[in-house]
Amino acid sequence: MSQEQLDKAKTFASLHAGPETFVIPNPWDIGTTQILTGMGFKALATTSAGYAFSRGCTDGIIGRDEMLAHAAEIVAATHLPISADLEDCYGNIPEEAAETIRLAAGTGLVGASIEDCTDGAIIDFNLAVEKVEAAAAAAQAQDFPFALTARSENFIRGNPDLDDTIRRLQAFEAAGADVLYAPGLPSLEAIRTICQSVGRPVNVVMGLTGGTMSTAQLADAGVRRISLGGVLARAALGAFIAAAEEIQAGSYTFVDNAASFGKISQHMKRPEQT
Repeated sequence: MSQEQLDKAKTFASLHAGPETFVIPNPWDIGTTQILTGMGFKALATTSAGYAFSRGCTDGIIGRDEMLAHAAEIVAATHLPISADLEDCYGNIPEEAAETIRLAAGTGLVGASIEDCTDGAIIDFNLAVEKVEAAAAAAQAQDFPFALTARSENFIRGNPDLDDTIRRLQAFEAAGADVLYAPGLPSLEAIRTICQSVGRPVNVVMGLTGGTMSTAQLADAGVRRISLGGVLARAALGAFIAAAEEIQAGSYTFVDNAASFGKISQHMKRPEQT
């Protein structure tokens, strides 16, 4: 652990301590990392989906070694604290989840997430808790505060059961998770219920959550952290596809909305900085 990593970890911990709700957007390469850094965000997180799309594959295909190498690249591209989307921590047993967290800490990351879903299916409750417990123990064994986020995937995996989601998040909290997270919650009221049911900071992801909600509304509901997951990558690729479709149709009006070279370049490293 370097002094820089320790400082980043302390900053990340202070953001979760509040009192303000903060946004942690998700870049998927060095360029988007530098843009978000230059825009003044306080912390960033990787996105497994966004990175997978950039590599020409669907989410869930990238293996542990490549994902950790990607995370290390993002860490090196910014002075901000970085947390990583590590899916199910790339293992079916607790020991593998713990090893993933140990390896993640070695890349310069100051946080990571683990989800209770493997190959698109929600895993057994007891196994999910055991994996979180092992991952949390590995995080707590570091000589800096490594923030573990535990995710209950029910609402995006065909099991929209709020009671079971709360049961899982409460168990993950008891197992040592620092942040709790249930993507795909259907309403602000469901989000408020989650926040009132646990004692750890709650993350909400935009782009999968039902309804249009503002930062102020989410903060009022008790949310401490707002992430974007793969939605920034989807928005960028959506604009790319729409532009390509317009080209095929024979017009080019999209160029009027394209960011200028200057607006992009102000966030990029100059040759003398590399």
